[in-house]
Amino acid sequence: MSDADDVLRTAVAELAEAYDWVGISFVEQGALVLGPATGPAPEQTFDVPVMYDGARVAELRVAPPDVSPEQRTSLERRAEALAPYCLVGWDTGGEAWSP
Repeated sequence: MSDADDVLRTAVAELAEAYDWVGISFVEQGALVLGPATGPAPEQTFDVPVMYDGARVAELRVAPPDVSPEQRTSLERRAEALAPYCLVGWDTGGEAWSP
């Protein structure tokens, strides 16, 4: 497991203390693919785009979907911090990369 995997799994585990479900979905060939998560994705989630250099590379998703303004702000900050760790091989042209 890479350092990025460790960071993402730790973030999911930490957020799971406050939410019923947490997951990170990666953008792969234009589609979202669920990565680290606390279980199968529920039907409804609150999704925060994870942006890197102006491009959406992932989504941070939590349930239940009704979050407070404070929770939204906190999730947006967490998504920003996680962005460099959400890059997959095609984002870096297949080159080895470390955040």
